[in-house]
Amino acid sequence: MKGKLKELLLLCISLLLFVAACKKDVEIPEYPGVPGDITFSVPQGWPAPYYSFKNNQLTNSGFALGRKLFYDVRLSRDNSTSCGTCHQPFAAFANADHALSHGVDSKLGVRNSPGLFNLNWNTSFMWDGGVNHIEVQPLAPITNPVEMDETMNNVLAKIGSDADYKRMYQEAFGSAEITTEKTFKAIAQFMGAMVSSNSKYDKYMRKEGGVTLSSSELAGLAVFENKCATCHPAPLFTDHSFRNAGVKPSSLNDSGRAHITFNPADLYKFRVPSLRNLSYTQPYLHDGRYATLDQVLDQMEKEIHESPSLDPAMKGGIKLSDQERTDLKAFLKTLDDETFIKDKRFFEPAP
Repeated sequence: MKGKLKELLLLCISLLLFVAACKKDVEIPEYPGVPGDITFSVPQGWPAPYYSFKNNQLTNSGFALGRKLFYDVRLSRDNSTSCGTCHQPFAAFANADHALSHGVDSKLGVRNSPGLFNLNWNTSFMWDGGVNHIEVQPLAPITNPVEMDETMNNVLAKIGSDADYKRMYQEAFGSAEITTEKTFKAIAQFMGAMVSSNSKYDKYMRKEGGVTLSSSELAGLAVFENKCATCHPAPLFTDHSFRNAGVKPSSLNDSGRAHITFNPADLYKFRVPSLRNLSYTQPYLHDGRYATLDQVLDQMEKEIHESPSLDPAMKGGIKLSDQERTDLKAFLKTLDDETFIKDKRFFEPAP
């Protein structure tokens, strides 16, 4: 009798272990083939976006196709580099700890990979504004010789033999034909859905859940509005302009906006970056020269490089007391959107 009880006990333990082993670990992210509930809406109090999917209807299948393309290394010449290589979700789609982008054959670019979010409000793209529409933006890195160094003809040939892609193009666009236009529209659906609007600051402004700012954060908000909001107005925290902030040119002597316009008045002007998600997107500036926010503030206070195109707002630098700097940094941290960087819909899909 005791033997049978022992066997029964062992059987129960085995069954419990089996059930535990089969139970899904809630910490392991899921990567569904077609994520659900992909929508786009303008956050409360925000301006109308420049791009609203008017001629590119946002759908679950289009988003899923764009996500697959975004993380596919076959978009590069040597099948080593994807969009996601330099734009990582945990870094708010910047390139964590890399001053300059890394491309095929381990080649170094000349600029830092910026974070990707709230792109539907952009009227142009890249640090110099060399691309004017989200649906053609991917062409720049794909064809850049130090980034992905590929041609669209080769890209289409590589993915065109993939049965999974044919199915996904059929689902997204009603035809299995794989074209450049569809490819870029799908990537635009994925990138355009990347909205970061759920930071502590956003919740405070929406009076959501009783969220409040500390005395230091409120003081930092006042400093920000007095000394930073000219170039970085809320809610996007950029005015999408191109400005020379007084950063001394490096040995690369990047001409910035003038590289596109050929206008000497645009020398050393770069896109004003959003100040959202700064905790995740370091290093900073167009060439990633600064690892910390304090280094950026030091430059803007004490190391202004004089030149004919220097922005008037930067003449004399931005002076901050020690307390103002502490409070400003506390406020800027309220712009971090942890919900965004942990949104599994934007993670790389399973192979």
